[in-house]
Amino acid sequence: MLKDRIYYQNAYKKTFKARIVENGVDSEGRLYAVLSNTAFYPTGGGQPHDTGTIEGVRVIDVEEVDGEVRHYLGEELHSKKEVEGEIDWERRLDHMQQHAGQHILTAAFVRLFGFQTVSFHLGKGLVSIDLDVDDVTAEQLAAAEKLANEIILENRPIETKWVTEDELSEYSLRKQLAVTDEIRLVIIPDFDYNGCGGTHPTSTGQIGLLKIISTEKQRRKVRVNFACGSRVLQQLHRKHEELSAASKLLSAPENGVSDAIERLLASHHTLEKALENAKEELLFFEAKNLLDNKNGNIVRASFTDRTVQELQKLAKLIVAEYESAIALLVAENEDRLQFVAARGTSSGTSMKLVSTSVLPLLNGKGGGNDAFVQGGGERTMTVEELLNVMENTIAN
Repeated sequence: MLKDRIYYQNAYKKTFKARIVENGVDSEGRLYAVLSNTAFYPTGGGQPHDTGTIEGVRVIDVEEVDGEVRHYLGEELHSKKEVEGEIDWERRLDHMQQHAGQHILTAAFVRLFGFQTVSFHLGKGLVSIDLDVDDVTAEQLAAAEKLANEIILENRPIETKWVTEDELSEYSLRKQLAVTDEIRLVIIPDFDYNGCGGTHPTSTGQIGLLKIISTEKQRRKVRVNFACGSRVLQQLHRKHEELSAASKLLSAPENGVSDAIERLLASHHTLEKALENAKEELLFFEAKNLLDNKNGNIVRASFTDRTVQELQKLAKLIVAEYESAIALLVAENEDRLQFVAARGTSSGTSMKLVSTSVLPLLNGKGGGNDAFVQGGGERTMTVEELLNVMENTIAN
């Protein structure tokens, strides 16, 4: 029976002895052993499996398959029928803290706001619950975290009880249970009653502390990421390292990092604006220079690795400066050719003639109006050949 398993009888038992019932290899070629009883918790209910050793051989995974607990091994187990197992206690205690913390935080959201948890995941760094709501405010997060830590600080007992389906009506369960036999309840008196098959400490105080780290939207749900126990210290240590590094880079005290970042962003915005203004001025002088070398009313030029946005600005500056001008500009970017054709207000030539003539030759796409067109396509010719086609179109 489930309740006879060692990890349910005593979640704090670190070593145990048992008989080997079966040695096997699964369909994926993984070695495993089945024991007469076990302290190794198999993956289930959102809680990862235990790890450890059996007779010094690493246990790398634990799963329940067809009612038996399989201990997947790093190498073949050569041993007598009775063996000694040892779980990784640090991993087990961490999982106990996180899982119990999840119960408390979930119950806090239900009690305060009626927010139900629809899924739970115990990851390597953070734990997460998905709340069945569209949004959660910062105030609601803070209130749930505060209540959860109050329950932890009160060091309430965490009880487990095996009950029958008929006995469930005696308890105010947080959610309906999916199982109907061998029902195990995890109870924090006067706060949370919930069916659960995971391992937990015997009191809330052993969780230590709970801290909500972040939230994210997940398909009309809100995922709340948090940490408990020693993981809170790990998160604090990591954030302190990041803050300390930022403090050094900014030459600012740690409590002044945000102010320093605001000043840096303001300076960056000013520099971006100045750079944009400088680029505009350079384009203006470039347009003037191209006009000085025009052939009649036509200004033609070719470029390499020039954005089409720059070609557009340059063409507009040219025709604004000289109303009779026609600007024909081409840029070669990797395996593509891009062009812009623009006319001044005194010119009567339609630039649509250019795009209509050029685009089929480039297998390209483009658009515009009588005064301004742009487009691009495959590099089926050189930039000079393309400029010649554009100019000949206008001449004809």
